[in-house]
Amino acid sequence: MTSPASLQRPAAGPDLLRNPVIAVLRAGHADQYAPVIESLLTGGLSSIELTLSTPGALEELPRLLDRFGAAAEIGIGTVTGIEQARRAIDAGAAYIVTPVMDLPTVGLCVERGIPVYPGGLTPTELLAGWNAGATAVKLFPASTVGPGYIGQLRGPFPDISVIPSGGIGINDVPGWIEAGALAVSLGGPLLQDAFAGGNPAGLIQRAREVSELVARSRPAPAPQGAEE
Repeated sequence: MTSPASLQRPAAGPDLLRNPVIAVLRAGHADQYAPVIESLLTGGLSSIELTLSTPGALEELPRLLDRFGAAAEIGIGTVTGIEQARRAIDAGAAYIVTPVMDLPTVGLCVERGIPVYPGGLTPTELLAGWNAGATAVKLFPASTVGPGYIGQLRGPFPDISVIPSGGIGINDVPGWIEAGALAVSLGGPLLQDAFAGGNPAGLIQRAREVSELVARSRPAPAPQGAEE
């Protein structure tokens, strides 16, 4: 068995590291995605999760990659099994997100070198995903525990990377970033009525707002030469 220390853990993409917010998109059909993605990019968010609970998500993904692939990291979420993950990767997904701790899915992503964020809530679930090689574990539903949970996890698991998801509002984001989250996943509070005829300018403004909140909440880089 491969030990956690020897795993080739897939790294998070540069877009997520630059602005650590995953915008989670759920719509009536995937043909509604493009204008919403365009607004999110205008507002500074470029890590986009398309959910398999939206009809047509995998079929639409190649077209979205042709249009936005140079500017966005587009992943597939609500993946609940290895076959779904395989289809998403083959369609071009930049990363995989799951709501449950499905270790075969984690293993496939690690094997293929695709970032993977598997969901769990308990320490047992989260450590299992981390030890299996997850890029970061998705704390879900995060609103049931709060940002302090990351500190509790870091006691026994000091190196674990966590992305909270579920029930997080825009104004909650700084608390999670300050608690040490690698990134934050946002759905309804960010998108609001974007798939129901909402004003694109409102979505752009919310994307800019959360981007600014993240920028102010992240630790300042250490001055060059500070340790010399």
